[in-house]
Amino acid sequence: MTGAAQGLGTVFAEALAEAGANLVIVTRKQTSKLEGVAKKISDTTGREVVPLKVDVTSEEDVKGMVKRADEHFGRIDVIVNNAGINISKPAVKFSLEEWERVIKVNLTGVFLCSKEVGKYMIEKGIRGSIINISSGYGKVVDLVPNSAYYASKAGVIHLTKGLACEWGHFGIRVNALCPGWFPTLMGRPIHENKRWVRHMSSKIPLGRVGKFEDLKPIIVFMASDASEYISGHAFEVLGGPVEIAGPVGTGLKYLKDLYEEEYLKPFKFIS
Repeated sequence: MTGAAQGLGTVFAEALAEAGANLVIVTRKQTSKLEGVAKKISDTTGREVVPLKVDVTSEEDVKGMVKRADEHFGRIDVIVNNAGINISKPAVKFSLEEWERVIKVNLTGVFLCSKEVGKYMIEKGIRGSIINISSGYGKVVDLVPNSAYYASKAGVIHLTKGLACEWGHFGIRVNALCPGWFPTLMGRPIHENKRWVRHMSSKIPLGRVGKFEDLKPIIVFMASDASEYISGHAFEVLGGPVEIAGPVGTGLKYLKDLYEEEYLKPFKFIS
């Protein structure tokens, strides 16, 4: 489990441990926080949880992660590629360095981890499950200026489909999970805006933004044999069809404190 020190990564790790899995969880920087997550999950579930410092954009680190997991547990059945970042600003203000950073973590990191775990599963004859965390914004976009994020998450979906085709005859399933609007640390400034949350809830068919508990059943399903005949699929968890992202994007008008007037003016949200 990559990117497990906070947010959705912690939720996914909890869910898998609650379902009976032993885990290796990793982060690049937040090592002390990760150790706390590992202890809490282990204490509450009785499962073994090993925290590691890993940079998913480093091929050497990723190979080391796979080796450590194999040495410790003897096999790897599932990987959840969750590590990701977002830099939200208009494209004309994006530096090349920022663009490359988003793509490197969100897409290249998924590729490296999938590649090394896929190779391991092929060599060991393990009919495993590779789960790549994309986003509802991997399928559609809205008015929020997140071009690099949109591009990286769309890339994750097509990478998932490509690997599913390559590795299907080995019995390896590769699927993507596309969460919608959840109160992660990354999205906290938005979710703390009550007007935006009310607007979102009015547009989402099920009438609310997501709760972390909504994601636990689907990650367990994707990891387990219950989904053994599903591969190359992108599961949406958005409270409705992914196409709602466009109308929901009009909630940008409630986020004027996060984006410059210069960007918002063309959308007629302010005079």
